[in-house]
Amino acid sequence: MAPCAQTGSGRLSGGLLLLWALLGTGLCHVGAEAEGFGQDARTSPPVAVFNWTAQLVEETYTNITQKCWEFFVDLMRNVTVSELCEWKVISRPYSLLQACLEDWADHLHYGYPNALAEQYIFRSHRRYFHNCTLQHQVFDPPQDVLLPMIIAPICLIPFLVTLVIWRSKDGKAQA
Repeated sequence: MAPCAQTGSGRLSGGLLLLWALLGTGLCHVGAEAEGFGQDARTSPPVAVFNWTAQLVEETYTNITQKCWEFFVDLMRNVTVSELCEWKVISRPYSLLQACLEDWADHLHYGYPNALAEQYIFRSHRRYFHNCTLQHQVFDPPQDVLLPMIIAPICLIPFLVTLVIWRSKDGKAQA
């Protein structure tokens, strides 16, 4: 492989550097290896493979999760205090945060759920949703309602099975 030549001022913008790190390709392929050719060299050119280390993956994921968080905070600026506990309002920003964390973890083969993603999810709950459970508490139904709702289908199943078997025996005699 040809040696890397420095071009320009020698500085890369942060966004360009992040893009280079995410795509695994760039101006210089440090630690890259060329994979073998396929059966037909004209259709299968060699592909440079970036040698990701665990530390680089973790550092990249840390930087990306920070960007996911900043995007979430920006979306939450449009939500008023009175709307913070309304799922219809917060579901989009919250789901985008979760999807961003999960998709990038999958893309980087980092594993999800992970401690860093959980920290951002917990941070979102502490910062925005800490009072939601107090305003909209969910109660279990009373026992005198809950037990019949559980027992009725359980008792109904043997009766229905017996009815089906009994009707299928009568059907054979008529045919």
